[in-house]
Amino acid sequence: MDDPPAELWVAGRAEVLDVRPRVAVVGTRSPTPYGELQAARIATFLARSGVAVVSGLARGIDEVAHRAALDAGGATLAVLGSGVDRPWPAGELAKRMSAEGCLLSEFPPGQEPRRHHFPWRNRLIAGLSSLVVVVEAAHASGSLITARWAVDQGRDVFAVPGRVDHPMARGCHRLLREGAQLLESPAELLGPLGLAGPDEIGGAEREGEGERHPVLSVLHGETLTADEIAHRQGLALSEVLVTLVELQLAGAVVRAPGGLYRLAAYRGGA
Repeated sequence: MDDPPAELWVAGRAEVLDVRPRVAVVGTRSPTPYGELQAARIATFLARSGVAVVSGLARGIDEVAHRAALDAGGATLAVLGSGVDRPWPAGELAKRMSAEGCLLSEFPPGQEPRRHHFPWRNRLIAGLSSLVVVVEAAHASGSLITARWAVDQGRDVFAVPGRVDHPMARGCHRLLREGAQLLESPAELLGPLGLAGPDEIGGAEREGEGERHPVLSVLHGETLTADEIAHRQGLALSEVLVTLVELQLAGAVVRAPGGLYRLAAYRGGA
């Protein structure tokens, strides 16, 4: 990095810093269910592959990535815009990161979070990582600042595409126009990291998806009503409703307001 910090403060499991490689997973503070699902999918896959997940502890995509990595038993590191004794936002995740993950800051203990600290700390998120993944971002987003730092530091940037009519997809689509690599499967990250060929892992992932219940398959990346699921799958509505109840009890599906259903955000690697 150009202009690296003179010192770093650490809280939590310092051995997390020894885990290599590292990948930054960043995005909006106001994600869609699709964005949450993709962030969890990517972070879970990376954690199970022995890759440390780096992010910024912020609400939204950052939070989802940290939680998914911890839930998968992997390593995760949060770079703060405050002192490590004053994590922002404070709460259950910050406490869990202090116990199971690692908090890192170039700001000394006692430093309160300040608005201008966060764009500056983004250069450290990029600098600690072999590559950066942006999941969802508005047209003008702090995640794009992280991507710019990554490019300046010679890191690869990957972007997850979204709906063309959704504002939280505009930042990722902007990155793709500017030369970022399109990311469809987290297995595609392993090749650039030198861990495995993405075709081999990706094939196994696709094979696993084929074994899913058809209701889970149609909800992949979607939020739908029971009627819409039944129509797409050619199933009786009564059958779909019974299946949705079973899947909710199993923790695989979440019922959202308005009678909509989506995959649980922290469901496993596919």
